[in-house]
Amino acid sequence: MKDIVLKVLFVVIFIFVVGFIIVSNHNASKTVVVVEGNFEKKPLEIVLGQYQDSDCGMDIDDISYASQVIAPDGKTWFFHDHGGMVNWLKDKKFAKDAVIWVYTKDTKKWIDGYKAHYSVNDQTPMRYGFGAYENPKENLIDFQQMRLRMLRGENMSNPAYSKYIMENN
Repeated sequence: MKDIVLKVLFVVIFIFVVGFIIVSNHNASKTVVVVEGNFEKKPLEIVLGQYQDSDCGMDIDDISYASQVIAPDGKTWFFHDHGGMVNWLKDKKFAKDAVIWVYTKDTKKWIDGYKAHYSVNDQTPMRYGFGAYENPKENLIDFQQMRLRMLRGENMSNPAYSKYIMENN
């Protein structure tokens, strides 16, 4: 009899805990992963801590290296590291038609990602090293070079490449 009471009590407590977890998650604030309807293809405001990086899934908590990709149908995805944006975009069918916005380190505004200049050794969230700049300066590369380096693994997350860059800059 005592065993039956303990088993029933265990089941009731288990059901209560599971129910509590479900209700808590349901009431939690929703993280934004993609926004639909951006037909003007303009950069959208990112609320820090409420938007999720589409490549790695982490919350975007710093705008310094943020980027946005807008598909021809107006869907917008968000990233907290430009290298992650390139990684995510590489196999998308609309990649060549995508609008890319990057937040710049020097002017602190959103600019066309294809026109930005990129550093190779910044301390970025995913350690890829690519910071976007509006104004050209020494040792910056263009979007196509940044993209190629990212896809080849020539970025600061690669220990051999990181060592080479630090020794030669």
